[in-house]
Amino acid sequence: MRKTTTTVTSADARNTEAPAMQTIRRVLPYLWPTDAPWVRRRVVIALSMLIMSKIISVSTPFFYKAAVDALAGEAPSESALLMFGAVGLTIAYGIARLSSVAFGELRDAVFVRVGQRALRKLALETFTHIHRLSMRYHIARKTGGLSRIIERGVKGVDFLLRFMLFSIGPLILELSMVSVIFAVLFGWQYMAAVVITITLYVSFTFKVTEWRVRIRRQMNDQDTDANQKAIDSLLNFETVKYFGAELREADRYDGAMRQYEVAAVKTGQSLSFLNFGQSLIITTGLIVVMVMAAMGVQADILTVGDFVMVNAYMIQITMPLNFLGTVYREIRQALVDMGEMFGLLGQPTEVKDKPGAPALKVAGGEVVFDNVQFSYDAPRPILKGISFTVKPGQRVALVGPSGSGKSTVGRLLFRFYDVLGGAVRIDGQDLRDITQDSLHAQIGVVPQDTVLFNDTVRYNIAYGRPDATEAEVIAAARAAKIHDFIMSMPDGYATTVGERGLKLSGGEKQRVGIARTLLKNPPILLLDEATSALDTQTERDIQDSLLAMGEGRSVITIAHRLSTIADADQIIVLEAGQIVEQGTHDELLANNGRYSAMWARQSSEEEAQAKSA
Repeated sequence: MRKTTTTVTSADARNTEAPAMQTIRRVLPYLWPTDAPWVRRRVVIALSMLIMSKIISVSTPFFYKAAVDALAGEAPSESALLMFGAVGLTIAYGIARLSSVAFGELRDAVFVRVGQRALRKLALETFTHIHRLSMRYHIARKTGGLSRIIERGVKGVDFLLRFMLFSIGPLILELSMVSVIFAVLFGWQYMAAVVITITLYVSFTFKVTEWRVRIRRQMNDQDTDANQKAIDSLLNFETVKYFGAELREADRYDGAMRQYEVAAVKTGQSLSFLNFGQSLIITTGLIVVMVMAAMGVQADILTVGDFVMVNAYMIQITMPLNFLGTVYREIRQALVDMGEMFGLLGQPTEVKDKPGAPALKVAGGEVVFDNVQFSYDAPRPILKGISFTVKPGQRVALVGPSGSGKSTVGRLLFRFYDVLGGAVRIDGQDLRDITQDSLHAQIGVVPQDTVLFNDTVRYNIAYGRPDATEAEVIAAARAAKIHDFIMSMPDGYATTVGERGLKLSGGEKQRVGIARTLLKNPPILLLDEATSALDTQTERDIQDSLLAMGEGRSVITIAHRLSTIADADQIIVLEAGQIVEQGTHDELLANNGRYSAMWARQSSEEEAQAKSA
């Protein structure tokens, strides 16, 4: 009996699992695509090879029987196979077996391109869909669990395409053919014994497997939990080190793995029960049929060749029946894995383009927030009807305490979320009426926390404009005051920055982010604490570069350090989601209000730091 364990399934998306038949329907277009006739031709050829393989496989025991009867001297004189002789029949038997294998391998060779194309298409569709999901989804996601869902879902599709098409269908065909042969050649009793054996085996396998699926869910939960804890801990490697929490993290991980171990033991024990039960049913059926055949030989009703042929057929159906147990378990698990992935694909896209939406056309770059209202959660409003305008070429700064809604303004401008009230417009065009791709192409963002790809410095800077020349990449790095630092490293621009840019300091990462946006050269800029990780001198140098880049462009600056935005054309003070003050630096100081108090407090803090230094 072949023993296997099934792949692990996450429970993160259990509530979004697609029903089995719906999952199969989702897979069929990849197997029979309307836009690729060559794929359909390969499927037809593969199925033809499969049928030929099964016909030859079922006919093979006839040659075996004839050879045995010829050697035993029991073959009837009128047998058409006698012309081959015992040796010739043995060779024919070998050729038939080899032909069956050859057609099976040809089938796999023809179908492999179909399967791999389907996997690539599905993986691409999933990857693209995840990127289309809203910021709200990605903030709440669990990266470790999400990667497992995608990985197992794609593997599940691969398994389903190969085994459901080339195992279940062929198995049913072969069992049907063998049952008919038994009924015609040996009598209905033999067919009844075979049918009863198959029915008991299939019923037992299906029921026990469904029971095992319920047991596996406990293991799946712990597997996903352990995987999530491991990834989360590794992503926060520095924090773990800062607090000396290595043992604490190891205990958390071991706790999840301990629960996984308990569930895995139950799963393994249930698998042993399943395998033993399958062996018992198959062996019992084999013994019953072989006893019937032996009694027939003793009664001179059957020849020795008939006895051997019955044995060959029983072994021939025993092997695929054993395989049926494995295949059904794997298909059942694959459907669960795929259901989770298709459930993920079924996640609604919260922010999406209207049908036929035009691209954004930027003439001057005027940005208008018109009575904008927004909240991440209904009970807690973030923006309470704010209105302001950024004229073309103007530099507008947003300041205020943490939680006042400054970063939310930037997210709404980039349309990570749709406003709940009011409107955001660029040159009179409501952001909800234009395509997101065109909007993103016209806005450059330098975030407070710059996250880099685990690739080279050149790749990360050129991410702002992939078709940029080497000279343009270097010019952007020079403007961001990071070129000299890059050239001081042994590999220069080919230096890899590590996962999330961890090989660079916070200031270095921020300057790479600034260079990336400088290279993009967009008409609208959003600077979200763009120089917060820089020292004072470098900040002044970068400010000059940012001011030069902002010439003729609309710039929205979110700032905490008020000295960096004192020369802005307009300063907006936010508090609790409302605009409490608005004006130039001098006007706001003269008002002696919230801005003036913030300025005085920061000035005294800077003076105290200068004295202590």
